[in-house]
Amino acid sequence: MLERPSPSGGEAAEFIEWQSEIAAFAAIDKLAPAPADAVLFVGSSSIRLWHTLAADFPELPTINRGFGGSEIADSLYFAEQLIGAYRPRAIVMYAGGNDLANGKSPAQVRDAFGAFVAQARHWAGQVPFAYLSIKPNLSRRRQLPRIRQANALLRACAEERGVDYLDIHAPMLGADGEADPRWFDDDGLHLNAEGYALWRGVVRDWLARRGLL
Repeated sequence: MLERPSPSGGEAAEFIEWQSEIAAFAAIDKLAPAPADAVLFVGSSSIRLWHTLAADFPELPTINRGFGGSEIADSLYFAEQLIGAYRPRAIVMYAGGNDLANGKSPAQVRDAFGAFVAQARHWAGQVPFAYLSIKPNLSRRRQLPRIRQANALLRACAEERGVDYLDIHAPMLGADGEADPRWFDDDGLHLNAEGYALWRGVVRDWLARRGLL
């Protein structure tokens, strides 16, 4: 299983591109402290670009700590800053697509996720935790078989670790089994308003099942 990377030496250089974004989160918190007992959303650009997050969940305080282009290992490395700083009441994560796009195997994605869950539990305890499955997309069509393999491994990993696996992959497929364009922005990778509305419904249903709404 993947260990949390050491914060010193050559390993730290691998994560240096994210230092400014993580520092920006801390600066924001100093100017306007994040709400207590919030639902924390973490992961890659599909989280970062969820600009309607607060409006989509008006009953709950939310915190958005997505950073674009990141892999699961990046959230793992900065877990203390991303989770320990907030002590959330629940966690929602979307990440893993960039891992595959950058050459990671489905098994490596699964192992990184398992290590992140361990860190999340360290900093937040046994709070409700949901993982949004890796979505299909128009711009990475050739990755679909590997996405499916990764999602199967991630589902099993989540179940073993008490994490709720939320399938947003299947609802985003068209009748042809490929990504349905209706959910995507012009780049074929990120979500449009309809896509986020779909995700909102999935997450709201989970929050309700967990007694958080």
